[in-house]
Amino acid sequence: MRRVMWALAVFLIGIATAAGADTGEGRKDLQVFNDISKAVTRYGQFTIFDSVDANVKDGVVTLTGRVTMPYKKDAIEKRVAKIDGVRQVRDEISVLPVSQFDDRLRYRIARAIYSNPNFWNYAIMADPPVHILVEHSRVTLTGVVQSEVERMLARSIASGQFGVMSVVNNLKTDAEARDALEKAF
Repeated sequence: MRRVMWALAVFLIGIATAAGADTGEGRKDLQVFNDISKAVTRYGQFTIFDSVDANVKDGVVTLTGRVTMPYKKDAIEKRVAKIDGVRQVRDEISVLPVSQFDDRLRYRIARAIYSNPNFWNYAIMADPPVHILVEHSRVTLTGVVQSEVERMLARSIASGQFGVMSVVNNLKTDAEARDALEKAF
């Protein structure tokens, strides 16, 4: 379970890249990245309907992703800027448009995924690993799951009878998350 939570933190925030990972600067970027991961996932307003990625290079952080409210974008940027070792923050996070239909889709899909017995172990986590982004009835799934079966099941559930126009499945398996982290650093 800890392994999944670690992999989740890595992929919710993204994979930071560091040139020369064997140098002191590479380790510094990894430390900064880990602090960014903690800062974002511990932000009380960060939900399964938001997704933020970070890229760290020589203390310059580029934030990307999508959030449901403008204040989240601003708050996340401020939290990241306060982290020791961050020299500059490039905030490229976009804010999803306000839509009652999209809001209903988010909640219906989240209920369907997390009420499925295959995802019960994730549903009890403080920050469940499957994030559901909805924009104009188009769904993107992000995060980390333990297996390819879970990845495909989440996509199948999200594609269900909800009036979804399309589903992009960006979920990673635990093994893929570990491999990407090893390659990045």
